[in-house]
Amino acid sequence: MGTAPAIATASALLMCLAAVPAAAWDERVKRGRALARTECARCHAVGRTGVSPLRQAPPFRTLHERYPVEDLAEALTEGIRTGHPTMPEFRFEPDQAEALIAYLKTLER
Repeated sequence: MGTAPAIATASALLMCLAAVPAAAWDERVKRGRALARTECARCHAVGRTGVSPLRQAPPFRTLHERYPVEDLAEALTEGIRTGHPTMPEFRFEPDQAEALIAYLKTLER
């Protein structure tokens, strides 16, 4: 995927996040938390407390200290790749990426 389509995808995700009513937002956060627990908790601390099971994996509650979590939209839909071999590549559907980002936003408080 080229840069322009990726930017368009990320922009669309951000606009969707901004326009969600409270009840839908709560449901999206629940889906994001479930996704984090099933797909990410093997390595990352995905809640407000605790250490990551894999030392190199940053706790999700600290991600916003490194960069705006909204910036993950493109990486989540195109496939997250990291510099260490222990993290598998993940590619989420746009609605899954929205849900995970919504959940990550709740950890910033």
